Amino acid sequence: MEDNPRQRWQQAYDEAKLRDDVDFDTLSSTPLDPLYSPDDVDPRVGVPGEYPYTRGIYSSGYRGRLWTMRQFSGFGSPKQTNERYKYLLENGQTGLSVAFDMPTLMGRDSDDPLSEGEVGRCGVAVDSLADMEILFEGIDVEAITTSMTISGPAPMLFAFYVAAAEKQGADVSKLDGTCQTDILKEYIAQKEWLFPPEPHLRLTADMMEFCISEVPEYHPLSISGYHIREAGSTAGQELAFTIASGFAHVELGLRRGLDVDEFAPGLSFFFNSHIDFFEEIAKFRAARRIWARWMKERYKATKPRSWMLKFHTQTAGVSLTGEQPYNNVIRTTTEALAAVLGGTQSLHTNSLDEVLALPTEEAVEIALRTQQVIAYETGAANVIDPLGGSWFIEALTDRIEAEAEGYFAAIEEMGDGSILDGMLAGIERAYFQKEMADAAFHYQRLLEQGRKVIVSVNRFTHTKQPPPEVLIIGPEIEERQTKAVAEVRSNRDQGRADKALGALKEMASADGVNSIPVLIDAAKAYVTLGEMVGALKEVWGIYSEPPAF
Repeated sequence: MEDNPRQRWQQAYDEAKLRDDVDFDTLSSTPLDPLYSPDDVDPRVGVPGEYPYTRGIYSSGYRGRLWTMRQFSGFGSPKQTNERYKYLLENGQTGLSVAFDMPTLMGRDSDDPLSEGEVGRCGVAVDSLADMEILFEGIDVEAITTSMTISGPAPMLFAFYVAAAEKQGADVSKLDGTCQTDILKEYIAQKEWLFPPEPHLRLTADMMEFCISEVPEYHPLSISGYHIREAGSTAGQELAFTIASGFAHVELGLRRGLDVDEFAPGLSFFFNSHIDFFEEIAKFRAARRIWARWMKERYKATKPRSWMLKFHTQTAGVSLTGEQPYNNVIRTTTEALAAVLGGTQSLHTNSLDEVLALPTEEAVEIALRTQQVIAYETGAANVIDPLGGSWFIEALTDRIEAEAEGYFAAIEEMGDGSILDGMLAGIERAYFQKEMADAAFHYQRLLEQGRKVIVSVNRFTHTKQPPPEVLIIGPEIEERQTKAVAEVRSNRDQGRADKALGALKEMASADGVNSIPVLIDAAKAYVTLGEMVGALKEVWGIYSEPPAF
């Protein structure tokens, strides 16, 4: 019998459990089919829920389940952020995403002299298990997914999170969520590393290995392109460097001796949704297709779950403007809609005031309502991959895929056949930084020439909007947090803490010892983040980026 993908999809769709809280007709009650696909569609386009997943990884699309609405939030003290989380959950948010302050991102305690002036400013300060306990007080971590946007000290924050969950009485094996952990993009774009690349990658492999056996629902690694795009890359570069980082981490797992079909489903991705509507949709579709093909053909994964690219999206912070900031609502809405039409599994919408400060409660509610309007009022979630089959979208998907493949070839060549080694070589040669700098420079020239337009910045600048009220983080937060971390040190069992720090150094000096249980023991002894990082730096040293001009 002739193979019929449409019939296979129809059977899978008929068996899927659909949402019953809405109808899927248009605003005018015109019935809609769940999928539109011309008979002569490119075979690579296929149907949703089937390899190569160009049209989505689930046969029922958003008819089965909406994306997770996960607002990125964190500011000031753990208590303040805990209150914001509860506010967002009460208003319909369906997942948590933790924003950490700069000292935490850099592995420093709040009372470190280098933390002065930055505590609680760009996210929440978390110095120890005590802060993590406050952060999730009254929130059932077993019942909600939590994403932590942190890379350098990700294993330490993960240890705090697991220890806090245990203190809540949660079953750690049922924890679900994501830790960013992707250190390669730090060397490429965000510059928040703690150690040289090799020990960082050891920690990442340890998290992957630990989660397979102990926290199987958790995604220990969210491979991030968001910061690559924010640093000035093109859409094609974001896609290529992010997916290449994904391949590098697959090779990392294989070198550790892990089964690809055991750890690959725990890998997820984090993309930027920028303002060019159709380009972003094509980027997301190409990402799924590339990942599926490479996982199946290059890395010999045999399970469909290993071929499926799952991703979170955040609208583009760099697209927001301080001039006429209320225009940012329009930008964010457009970018969010592109993410939805591109098939994201999770979405954060930036607030209109984030170009000026951390978002106020009013601004973050508007950002959340933006997702809810898209989900429940626009009809965008009613049809699976509604732009699939569009000559433009399919051609753009092919084009951005081809651009990414060109970069993969260059990275592979730098690594003598290995993407992981190619990524490390590219970092040392500043290859990625130069590619992104050239792209950013080119875009800036187009803006200055008026060939690209940013409304209210280089055109339509004659009116001014009154500035919105912004969230102010006062110096009292730093004083309070500094006092709190001192109290943690004075109240803990110092002998136990010293022993835990000694065990950390021994682990760092030894081969074949998984770091995560050792970090969890240190967390339970109320060893602070800065103390953990300091102990490991004594063994592993620090890293200086090679200069590039």
